[in-house]
Amino acid sequence: MRYRILTVDDSKTVRIIVRKAFKAFDCDIFESANGVEGLAVAGKETPDVILLDVTMPVMDGVEMLTKLKADPQLKGIPVVMLTAEGGRDNVLKVAKIGVRDYIVKPFKEDVLIEKIGRIIDLKPLSESGAKPKSILDSCEVLIVEDKPVIIEQIKDGLKHTPWRLTGVGTVGEATEACARQIPDIVLISLSLPDDGAFKLFRNLRANLKTKYTPIFALVVKTEAAAQQQAQQTGFSAIATKPLEIPDLEAKMAKAMNLDTSPRYFTIEKGLFLMRLPENCSPIAVNEMTNYLKPKLAEAVDAGVSRAIIDAHEVKGLNMTIIKLLFQTMQTCRELAMQFSLVGNPQIVAECKGFEDTRNWSFFESMNDARAHLAATAPAPREPGRPAEVAAAAPA
Repeated sequence: MRYRILTVDDSKTVRIIVRKAFKAFDCDIFESANGVEGLAVAGKETPDVILLDVTMPVMDGVEMLTKLKADPQLKGIPVVMLTAEGGRDNVLKVAKIGVRDYIVKPFKEDVLIEKIGRIIDLKPLSESGAKPKSILDSCEVLIVEDKPVIIEQIKDGLKHTPWRLTGVGTVGEATEACARQIPDIVLISLSLPDDGAFKLFRNLRANLKTKYTPIFALVVKTEAAAQQQAQQTGFSAIATKPLEIPDLEAKMAKAMNLDTSPRYFTIEKGLFLMRLPENCSPIAVNEMTNYLKPKLAEAVDAGVSRAIIDAHEVKGLNMTIIKLLFQTMQTCRELAMQFSLVGNPQIVAECKGFEDTRNWSFFESMNDARAHLAATAPAPREPGRPAEVAAAAPA
């Protein structure tokens, strides 16, 4: 359910602040510049909450509130009044008419989100039915670590990703960084002085903007007590030092609910392409295995009937990779998909050494594989021509 928030204010700046504050949440924002427009929008959209300024031209907030409460269809809508510092006396007047809360201008986004969050269940877009991010999309990563060498290690290890990594060394800097840009994930070192990691964790969880943000603890592998405390506190995951960057990256992608399939599976020019990475680690193989059948089924459902399994970047075979290739070819056969294999001389030579793979046939390049699939594709059936005759026609 997408909540609807109506902001009624003659200040365009205030309306921009409101829209910006709720940008990261699953809700629709409607705007009006005075009470007359506000009543019209409220009657049409039936918002879940109204942010109503007191002082406006044409019709002020008090008059609009009075009319709202007199309308049987609108009187139940919660209203939060906005008033200037010098207008606190207005609060008593509107309280008698009926408001849920009030905010004194100027106000910060955090205050606004907190007040509205008490009335409706604000959820980040990642918690809603919005399309999840892909591994190829940009993400904001905040690293809070008092040892610069660790920050540089993480940045260097993840430089192949489109993620934007920001490293800071103190709780104060982390708080300022979150105020400037809401992170998609936060990595916090448990070595921060004065119990800083746990203080920062509590602050992030208390803020509605970061309440659902994944938070990882960075800790030395042998510090069992610190790890146990992090688990009990509620950290999303624990990454132990020395850091295994591929493992950390996989855990981060999972925590951010990123779709990693585009790394391995694409559809190009009517062909389903599966590309095995150079570092075909157990993590990568596991990801490909999990996505394999759904992605092939999607391709077939979209009318794609030919596939290329590209292993030319793989440096060497092992049983997990062989098992993955077996499963891929078997699934293609089950779905009646034609397929071709692409491999380098090393892979071809290693396949000759296994009884079950020595008869596998590889092409040297993607172009050769494409040409082969194009040459062996079934001839299109002419209108009115029997299917069995078309299938038997020469290519």
